Amino acid sequence: MIKNILFDFDGTLADTAQGIVTTLRQSFIQMGRPVPTEEAMVATIGVPLWKAFQTLGNMTDEEASQAVEIYRRLFMEYEIPNIRMFPGVAEMLEQLRERGIRMAIVTSRDRLSLDLILQNNGIDKSFETVVTVNDQLTPKPAPDMVLALLERMDIKATETLVVGDTTFDIQMGNRAGCKTCAVTWGNHSHELLLSACPNMIIDDLDSLYHELS
Repeated sequence: MIKNILFDFDGTLADTAQGIVTTLRQSFIQMGRPVPTEEAMVATIGVPLWKAFQTLGNMTDEEASQAVEIYRRLFMEYEIPNIRMFPGVAEMLEQLRERGIRMAIVTSRDRLSLDLILQNNGIDKSFETVVTVNDQLTPKPAPDMVLALLERMDIKATETLVVGDTTFDIQMGNRAGCKTCAVTWGNHSHELLLSACPNMIIDDLDSLYHELS
């Protein structure tokens, strides 16, 4: 029986792709570097920002750190205005809370930006805790971020569902011994998600609620 849900954020609860792509594009422009294709930038959503810059720009650790600082300076101007919660998210979270489901977020996003977005959309109280890139754990698809939440919340992997829109999320949950649910409205295709072997795959939020019934 599922008693706990660990949600990915970008592409799962929030439609952040356009905001991330726009801010990445502006970051590369400010650095005077070639701008990657939109497809390539979308493919990096879900990994830590520094790793995305290394992948997209073939950057050294130092260059990637500089790029992250530029991105953070541009965040409020280019990313925040383009972020939207997916329709029905707030209602779904409230329904799950009413059923006694304990919830947390596991994300490669930094804590400051996550808190800001959650508060702006009035859903911050839905989550017991979060693990972000600031926790300095081995990033997805390693299981470390989920394992940290299991320990922090004192919950069992066998009673926990990891929900995400990328193969990184599903692989992370599988490796931690949790049940996994892939959502198809995010950044990875249905076919790609199936390759990660989720326990379930859903096309809308209502399906998640009904799967737990």
